Amino acid sequence: MTATAHDATTPSTRPLPREDARHIARAFLPRHVLGNRYDYYYTLTKLRTDPLYPGVLQALRPTRAPVLDLGCGLGLLAHALRADGLALPYYGVDIDAAKIRRGREVAARTGLADVRFDVLDLGAGLPAHHGSVAILDVLQYLAPERQRALLDQVIAMLEPGARLVIRSGLADTSTRSRTTRITDRIANLAGWMQERAKCYPTADGLRAQLEGAGLATTIRPLYGDTPFNNWLIVGERG
Repeated sequence: MTATAHDATTPSTRPLPREDARHIARAFLPRHVLGNRYDYYYTLTKLRTDPLYPGVLQALRPTRAPVLDLGCGLGLLAHALRADGLALPYYGVDIDAAKIRRGREVAARTGLADVRFDVLDLGAGLPAHHGSVAILDVLQYLAPERQRALLDQVIAMLEPGARLVIRSGLADTSTRSRTTRITDRIANLAGWMQERAKCYPTADGLRAQLEGAGLATTIRPLYGDTPFNNWLIVGERG
């Protein structure tokens, strides 16, 4: 699987430095010493082990467009953007109302500027937006026809110079792909993910749709030292 020749810069495949991860995770500590620390430990572990955010930040640094984060969860991308010195306006949406509530509270408590969150079911529609779009570990939770429709919708949102940044597990015959499917199922059974994975996209399918819409596209591994089949897909409007 080869990338389209567009951006010669190799994306970061290492997670955030330990101290940077701890700094962001501390925002999710409970106010009371006996409060629930689940979000703190989840955030700390994810930021220290997953190269997701360094890869996404690298993709967004050349842009100045507002960012719509579809399936934002707790809004970690907003914290990563601000920690990286990127002041791009941020709008995060997610189907999980509890995560949105906690994300709002933490963003307000830490003083993140130009950041907002809303509850939204991606299966029902999208908010109005013009700029860049991030879809991180979300596509597999949508049926194939909804995936294609969603991508058509967000491609239409891209302004010149804006980027569509996707991180997704891809369907193939690798052990990584099988591990990804099993782990996503466990996350659903454990209640962390409300939705069950429906369909993992393929690299060829994503490339065909993005390039067919005129986007300069790269597809590269972004699993780092994790066992998952995660890839970074970046489409740019010229």
